[in-house]
Amino acid sequence: MTRIGIYAGVFDPVHTGHIAFALQSIEHAKLDKVYFLPERRPWHKQGVEHFGHRVAMLRRATRPHAKLEVLELEDVSFTVRRTIPRLQKQFAASEIVFLFGSDVAQQLPNWQNAEALLRSCEIVVGVREGSMLEHIRQDIGSWPVKPKYLYIFESYAADVSSRKVREALRSRKYERGLLTSVARYSNHNWLYISLR
Repeated sequence: MTRIGIYAGVFDPVHTGHIAFALQSIEHAKLDKVYFLPERRPWHKQGVEHFGHRVAMLRRATRPHAKLEVLELEDVSFTVRRTIPRLQKQFAASEIVFLFGSDVAQQLPNWQNAEALLRSCEIVVGVREGSMLEHIRQDIGSWPVKPKYLYIFESYAADVSSRKVREALRSRKYERGLLTSVARYSNHNWLYISLR
């Protein structure tokens, strides 16, 4: 059975932290492939770049990596009740493993129907800047429902953020974590001219 990683997010824009986390997850969780799953209209963020641009930047960023791909779903936003069954149907012959940064993972128990996700899927958590590994372990250990299996590790590029990358693109300056392919695409399409 193949093992498929699903890395959902806004990716506004994708940066080296995202790519590094996906590659680390392949190694730690023995994944055959990781699919970046961009959310069309995230309910928790306003003023994000157009979905088509975010997908185009993801495709350019993942192109050099054979085990990274981009997956588009029709859903406007993701919910456990609707999105998990879609993914399970699409990858019926595979084990699905979800990838989360520690900032997102800490909110997981508060999601509607979170117990369904935790009971049925393995979880990979990449610890981000400002999150201590042991603190995150303790938080997860206190969840009322434990994940099917948990992988947790420190991210190689924990301090890279989309906000810093957007600011760099706006001022046309270099920022650690900014991918060359993203900078070229953004400059060509006049993205991030004004901060949202």
